[in-house]
Amino acid sequence: MKGRSIPYSAAELAWLEENRLLPIADYHAAFSNAFNRSDVSAANLHALRKRKGWKTGRTGCFTPGQVPLNKGKRCPEGTGGRHPNARRTQFRKGERSGVATRLYKPIGTERLYKGGYLQRKVNDDLPAQARWRSVHLIRWEEVNGPLAAGYALKCLNGDRQNTDPSNWEAVSRGVLARLNGGRFKRRIGFDQAHPDVKPVVMAIAKLEQRASERRDRRR
Repeated sequence: MKGRSIPYSAAELAWLEENRLLPIADYHAAFSNAFNRSDVSAANLHALRKRKGWKTGRTGCFTPGQVPLNKGKRCPEGTGGRHPNARRTQFRKGERSGVATRLYKPIGTERLYKGGYLQRKVNDDLPAQARWRSVHLIRWEEVNGPLAAGYALKCLNGDRQNTDPSNWEAVSRGVLARLNGGRFKRRIGFDQAHPDVKPVVMAIAKLEQRASERRDRRR
């Protein structure tokens, strides 16, 4: 069933078109005060603008860099997330229940992870993946400082549970790929080499990587 037609005078339509850029709440309030039209709702004016094709210059989307009006403001007490019903079901900081209590590991706990690496829990923050760090990396950085971007630590004697910093060497990702035997595994990998041969494999991988980088710079 269609709603009733709302008549507008020529003066009203002219005013509405001239002030079409106003936000709908201000648009409605100003029109009602100017013409004493208590019978017209904000929804009616919004529909009129759409029918007339009057553009407001707004898309309803945030633009890059636009700051929300409520940024940094807390909702009033008793509303939204601060309503008593909402508060009853909210998790408190550090609160655990059910399976989370049973599975919880305290900070400092160590575990054996994929590939035979030792990991240590360093915090309880989110995301969960950031709670654990490799022990060999922690110990190496205590001696040598933060690991440079684009580098990884390579285990030298094959015992990945030996986290002594002397057992790990920082190598670039390019060298690391060569130590694994190359793209098609056509050569012996560092981990599979005899202990006496490992230094040679390492030296060759570094030499090949430097040669590759020089060729790239010449192009």
